[in-house]
Amino acid sequence: MVNINELKFDEKGLIPAIVVDSLSKKVLTLAYMNKESLEISLKKGLTCFYSRSRNELWLKGETSGNYQHIVSITADCDKDALVVMVEKDGPACHTGSDSCFTAPVFQSDELSEFSLDGLYELLEGRKENMPQGSYTTYLFEKGIDKILKKIGEESTEVIIAGKADDKKETVYEIADLAYHIMVMMVEMGISLEDVRKELASRHIIDHKVKQEKMVSDNEN
Repeated sequence: MVNINELKFDEKGLIPAIVVDSLSKKVLTLAYMNKESLEISLKKGLTCFYSRSRNELWLKGETSGNYQHIVSITADCDKDALVVMVEKDGPACHTGSDSCFTAPVFQSDELSEFSLDGLYELLEGRKENMPQGSYTTYLFEKGIDKILKKIGEESTEVIIAGKADDKKETVYEIADLAYHIMVMMVEMGISLEDVRKELASRHIIDHKVKQEKMVSDNEN
């Protein structure tokens, strides 16, 4: 573990802190910490920053309720910048946006960035606008029974491909299944955040079970 005294604060006593959502891996904001705010962050387990405009400390969420619970803090190789992984209670940006980084500057025509969050947003747009000729629109028009039927069909296809030990076909069918499950999620108002939090809670439970098993094995 790196000691706070090993970190390299700049001439103003500050160090940049890149805040990242530990579940979605989305960059939320870039803020600054001084030694005092970092110590408060470590003590409370909540992000505390130094405002360069107001020249004062500010605990994120103290007025808005949008606290950021710290999962981990990692320094870079030069120890002059931090990545702070958090679980957030609400939007990170003062504008109400989930992230402060919402203004595209460049997008490659050849290279595309795929994410489940991006796909989910696209499906939400399909449900809201219902563009004609879209297969996703067709599913939303038919409703939950049709969507669930497709999930059942795609689940069967995954099983068949897996049983045949056909990796390429299995990957293809898993992608189909994942797409239809996400359509169902949008239809039911289930967010990716809901699923991430559920999986994260199971990870904690699994970790505890493993620890209990190790203790039991040692006692025996």
